[in-house]
Amino acid sequence: MNRDRTVEVLVVGAGPAGLALAARLAAAGAGHVEVLEREQDAGGVPRHCHHGGFGGTVRPWLAGPAYARRAVQAAVTAGATLRTGVTATGWAGPLSLETTSPAGLERITARAVVLATGARERPRSARLVPGSRPAGVLTTGELQQSVHLYGQDIGRRAVVVGADPVARHAVRTLRRAGAEVVAVVTELSRGPAVPGVPLLTATRVGELRGRGRLSGVAVQHEDGRSGTLACDTVVFTGDWIPDHELARRGGIALDPGTRGPSVDASFRTSTPGVFAVGNALHGVERAATAAAEGAAAAVAVLAHLSGAPWPQPGPALAVRAPLVWVAPNRLTDAAGRPLLLRSAEPLTGPVVTVAQDGQLLWRRRVPGRVSPSRSLRLPPGWTHRVDRAGGPVLLGIG
Repeated sequence: MNRDRTVEVLVVGAGPAGLALAARLAAAGAGHVEVLEREQDAGGVPRHCHHGGFGGTVRPWLAGPAYARRAVQAAVTAGATLRTGVTATGWAGPLSLETTSPAGLERITARAVVLATGARERPRSARLVPGSRPAGVLTTGELQQSVHLYGQDIGRRAVVVGADPVARHAVRTLRRAGAEVVAVVTELSRGPAVPGVPLLTATRVGELRGRGRLSGVAVQHEDGRSGTLACDTVVFTGDWIPDHELARRGGIALDPGTRGPSVDASFRTSTPGVFAVGNALHGVERAATAAAEGAAAAVAVLAHLSGAPWPQPGPALAVRAPLVWVAPNRLTDAAGRPLLLRSAEPLTGPVVTVAQDGQLLWRRRVPGRVSPSRSLRLPPGWTHRVDRAGGPVLLGIG
């Protein structure tokens, strides 16, 4: 069946950000708010994360599946339409999406489109790890789905690769499935300490070995030492990248640092009427952070529906090493929320500076240690000093 339909707001992605936005918009009377989810169940990544910590400060021990169910219920109760098993395959116009589902092909046109497509871990192929192509090579997401959703056997001896806190969750999931974790390997000088599991820092995976099933992982230490870890499963964690394929197909400008859609402080992209929220914008953040971004974007979406003009792009926000990205990445007006800033390496008490056209706009020391797997939150007060007609705004350490 081929048909054309029209809605007020079309949200692509039913994870924490998309559901929070849909709930806020529907409750505000935005009209027909429709959320598309390509999976058969809504809720995003939390659906198969059985550890606690998804309730924010209110319910800090809420497990992922319960958190996902609450988010889905809130959106539906508010009046949003939620459709699962529907994939947005491309664009038929600036605000028209082509979709496919078991019911057939559709073209859906909206007054506002919101990309809430989330982020994904880079698989082995994208990390350019050489070797054979045996079974038993997974990302954390694939591991959690295999164990929690499908009850599959994932092996008996496992190696976890990565320094992201997600590595700890991967270890817990492997243990729950009955596997022994023989090592956590990271190229960084620091990594997640897990009781009972050897941590190999400053070590990289040089090769995967095995025919049919993984038999071992060759590792190389930066001091020249090398060896092989015997295992039948390897889990690559972290190294998150926004799921930006739909944005790219629509010609929406991407930020070179985040690799997600470039947005201003109100989550507006380069295409009038198209917004982006949550982990589609940057490396992975907590579900509560993604949901907060979705809820905050409702203000700008409602303003757009009421006829507010789409602003000019404004100056770009850029970073210099060791910083790797900042979000939002453009300023069209003063920001009302903290900006997220990510470093590529651990820092202790860094001094963050903000400058434009050679003029220092802001400088402050950040107390404590900064991890590459967690974002700094910069207060937005300095953003009103930015010259909207000026050059790029540069954030650095020093």
